[in-house]
Amino acid sequence: MKHTLISKKAPNFTASAVLNGEDIIQNFTLEHFYGSKYVLLFFYPKDFTFVCPTEIYAFQEKIRDFEQRNVQVIAISTDTEQSHWAWLQIPKEKGGIHGVTYPIVSDINKTISYNYGVLSGNLILDQNELKATGELISYRGLFLIDKEGFIRHLLINDFPLGRNIDEAIRMIDALQYYEKSGEVCPANWTKGKRSIKATHRGLLDYYSS
Repeated sequence: MKHTLISKKAPNFTASAVLNGEDIIQNFTLEHFYGSKYVLLFFYPKDFTFVCPTEIYAFQEKIRDFEQRNVQVIAISTDTEQSHWAWLQIPKEKGGIHGVTYPIVSDINKTISYNYGVLSGNLILDQNELKATGELISYRGLFLIDKEGFIRHLLINDFPLGRNIDEAIRMIDALQYYEKSGEVCPANWTKGKRSIKATHRGLLDYYSS
């Protein structure tokens, strides 16, 4: 069983990706953003499906919010870069994701999904035959990576359960507030609300006021 990736260095990868909805590149790498940007990396199961485009567009609709927070959004699935590109050319009203501008990475070898602990299914050796149990596709994983390349928040949903993009933004706000102030963020914290000084006295002050 893989250990949690929280507080660990995010597994780096170099893979093919589609940028700006139209350009295919072969050497897209996560390390490119280290030292300059936060990264919100999210996995989705398949192109040309049902829940996936609702999430992909929901991230796109909030892209200005992410950019204002210096966050690079990156999507990944186990489809090919050609499949990503084709889907990006189809209008929304016809089931496509035209208009999405953030990078969409191809994990055709399944290694990125495996290294992040979101690959469904398993490969087994049965009487010298390699077999798959279940589809080798990604669960709905989401990873918030800080500017030094460390994973500070993660969420993994089963296939039928779409994610809340506002919650992802809330977690970014909480991380950035903590980095700036040193104060920690209590339950249901949102930007502008009270935080807690990371001391016993700070906690008493929080509950007594």
